[in-house]
Amino acid sequence: MSIEQLFSPTGPLALAFKGYRPRQAQIDMAKVCDSALKNAEQVVVEAETGTGKTFAYLLPALTNKGKYIISTGSKALQEQLYHRDLPTVYKALGSAKKKALLKGRSNYVCHYRLNQHVAHVPSDDTDIMHQLAMVAKFAGESRSGDIADCPGIEDDAKVLPYVTSTADNCLGKECPDFDACFLRKARLRAAEADIVVINHHLFFADMAVKESGFAELLPGADGYIFDEAHQLADIASDYFGESVSTKKVFAFITDARMLYRTELRDMLQLGKTLDKLESATMDLRLQLPHDGGRGDWRQALSNKPLCDAVHRVSKDLQFLNQVLKLALERSELVEPLLERLMSLIAQFERVFDVAPSGYSYWYEASRRHVSIHITPLNIAAKFKAMLAEREAGFVFTSATLSVNNNLAHFSDALGLSPAHQLMLASPFDYQQQALFCLPRYLPPANSPEMPRALVGICQQVIKAAKGRCFLLFTSYRVMYMVAEVLCQQMEYPVFVQGQMSKRLLLERFTRHGNAVLMGTASFWEGVDVRGSALSCVVIDKLPFIAPDDPLLQARMQECERGGGDPFAQIQLPRAVISLKQGVGRLIRDSQDRGVLVLCDNRVVTRDYGQVFLQSLPNMRRCRDMNQVTAFLQTIE
Repeated sequence: MSIEQLFSPTGPLALAFKGYRPRQAQIDMAKVCDSALKNAEQVVVEAETGTGKTFAYLLPALTNKGKYIISTGSKALQEQLYHRDLPTVYKALGSAKKKALLKGRSNYVCHYRLNQHVAHVPSDDTDIMHQLAMVAKFAGESRSGDIADCPGIEDDAKVLPYVTSTADNCLGKECPDFDACFLRKARLRAAEADIVVINHHLFFADMAVKESGFAELLPGADGYIFDEAHQLADIASDYFGESVSTKKVFAFITDARMLYRTELRDMLQLGKTLDKLESATMDLRLQLPHDGGRGDWRQALSNKPLCDAVHRVSKDLQFLNQVLKLALERSELVEPLLERLMSLIAQFERVFDVAPSGYSYWYEASRRHVSIHITPLNIAAKFKAMLAEREAGFVFTSATLSVNNNLAHFSDALGLSPAHQLMLASPFDYQQQALFCLPRYLPPANSPEMPRALVGICQQVIKAAKGRCFLLFTSYRVMYMVAEVLCQQMEYPVFVQGQMSKRLLLERFTRHGNAVLMGTASFWEGVDVRGSALSCVVIDKLPFIAPDDPLLQARMQECERGGGDPFAQIQLPRAVISLKQGVGRLIRDSQDRGVLVLCDNRVVTRDYGQVFLQSLPNMRRCRDMNQVTAFLQTIE
């Protein structure tokens, strides 16, 4: 059956869905996806919200012969695609293709580690003890072992490191629970399936494993489809680079202590050495600013106390290596620990080698940990070579790929040579469905008066919309300043990022129907709230990356050395795509109506503001907040 027949008024979709109407944009996208999968081509498609891009790539994948891997930008979209969209299309087509969902190893319960920690509870923390019991019950009943399905265990649960494995601590075939391993079973299902749904992180983890000379995690495929492809360049940079963190060291100490408390209890020197390493690792974090953030690692190394702290960790790791070698004959668990330890030693030595060019050397400090990163500034050649190794079709799609009506920024960053490029506009009637307001008399975006102005604007729209607002911020600091006032003064519930997991926040916001949700970067994309629960999106300012971000600075310097314009080629495109993602939260359906309020007058006072405006949907525009109030009051 041809693409036209599949999407025709008498095709399988029309028979399966009441009120189905063919959409030309969807058919155009399905045709180029079909061509890419059949002819091993690369295609790039920007398909704005409402185009129906998911069905446009799923139908060719399900009707063509061969095996296809579909990669998404987030686990949330991965779940939605596998549990909602795929079954719908399967049913419409009557497809018999085998499908599988595959996540990274940290998503599956590890029987061995779970049993170890149930027998030797890792701490007297009642939360961890309670969560261990819940996971143990779940593991005994679950077929998949996917921790996302375990009731009561959220993404940030304290117990996760104790009940899941990493590539470092997995025992592989030596594991006593190898036959029952949930991860092994998931990979076997993926190997046998015709359609495998993964996420971008897993795709690149697979590439990294393959490059190191080990077997692939993912089976080969005839075609790869990347949804939310705008995230690929940043994720690829992480995986093509190197990093080491104190969190990784603490995880090693936890596992080594477990061995010490069970099989090597008489090795007092091992216990003391682990304590010494733990103290040195904690001291390393204390050498960096208390409030955390990112910084230039090259500059940081000029700080002698910090340099000494890194050396102490490195020295203690090397001494621990000598101590552990003494126990090699006593337990089969010592050898894999030694392999991990050698890797950590090499990584800590590598962080002093900051001479090679073409990389950004930067660190990120959180409240408890610090991670040090060596990130390549240009991954186009490496990604291009990686695709060339696979004789397959590649589809890259997202609602936000273009900047100023051009896809070159996306394709160039990944070294792509697409056979077809499409930009498909949304079918939504934005002129009727939405209003865009840039309020008058705003203070400058970064002025101290801005939080107070934001509070006033937010109060007005929340009152007019009867809750039902997303307030999106570019910084935690401003978000918390505004939240402090709104939580005290508004009659509607205000949910703030960090109060609970993202999934729970969204569930509660949607279920309430008249609530307010405040979030930063992670809420700007991958959030789909349709209908009356959301009527207004307020964005505090244009989402430029902080100019002191070390990775951004390194990329801009590299661009400047090549004779380019760092602002136009690096900063501006990233900010435009981020803004498009935030704006995309507002209208998710042909019945949705709502208001976008952008509180940054640089879109009219700076020349580059036109690039932002031209990249946004064609909404009615105003400067008067009274018009916003009037529009919101007409929405039921």
